Amino acid sequence: MAGSRRPLFAWSSDHFPVRLPLGHPFPMAKYAALRKRLLEDGVLAPDEIHHSEVAPLDWILRVHDPDYVERAVAGKLDEEEVRRLGFPWSSAMVDRARAAVYGTVMAAAAALEQGVAGNLAGGTHHAFRDHGEGYCMFNDLAVAIAVLRSEGAAKRPFIVDLDVHQGNGTAALFVEDPSVFTFSAHGVGNYPARKEQSTIDIELPDGCEDADYLDTVERFLPRALAEHGPDLVLYQAGVDALAEDRLGRLSLTRDGLARRDDLVFRAIEETGAPVVVTLGGGYAQPLEATVEAHVNVWRAARRARDRRQERAVS
Repeated sequence: MAGSRRPLFAWSSDHFPVRLPLGHPFPMAKYAALRKRLLEDGVLAPDEIHHSEVAPLDWILRVHDPDYVERAVAGKLDEEEVRRLGFPWSSAMVDRARAAVYGTVMAAAAALEQGVAGNLAGGTHHAFRDHGEGYCMFNDLAVAIAVLRSEGAAKRPFIVDLDVHQGNGTAALFVEDPSVFTFSAHGVGNYPARKEQSTIDIELPDGCEDADYLDTVERFLPRALAEHGPDLVLYQAGVDALAEDRLGRLSLTRDGLARRDDLVFRAIEETGAPVVVTLGGGYAQPLEATVEAHVNVWRAARRARDRRQERAVS
């Protein structure tokens, strides 16, 4: 590990390959490209990246309906369920979805010890208890909370979801649990058409640009964090608010997104809570624009890790 800097651990899942039909809109190639860039740029060292494993079904069953899990794993989803999921079913897809869950669970556990950790996948916030949708089979955020709670941790978690698409599955899973704060800032006119009820929903108009976006997040997020008093924050750091994004409908620049990430990490630091970072949406063309935006999330995570280290030794 370079120098004396403290580790920033991350989990990757791209060693579970998934073949999608030609022309499928989901950018599966971004995961390996992101890992490669983080290593090339020195944001992460090789010994900081761990390979995710297939998450035990016991973990997933703490959140999801047993019948749904059984059918999803066995390839018995009906045609409408597969359409809603957005991916053609394959055993490789199931393994990849379970690996994403594993990465977030492990990163959340590491964050409790190290202050900051993350998953180079995950953020599958459209998965409900009894079905998947929007490219999300299992909800890694909810499963991580459930697993940690079984071990006596994550009693007051806070989910910061800044994907441009509302985390409807996450909101629905925790709507009756006031100990979990779900914060979502998303496009009002974007997917999903039917929104669920988060603790706080901030609806952004099409074409929203840097200044308005950053002002909105800064006005609401720090206060919500302070009032909830979290013992763990999960940051779903979607980058589909980028102007170049095909599915985003907002107009943020790369610099605006990077400033957003610094704002989020600094607001979380004020609470003293550990933070686990996951990916989220990103569908820009060219792919490099999405990858660079994800890299910037991890640059911000590294700076946050370094600041925590400096405070610990001062």
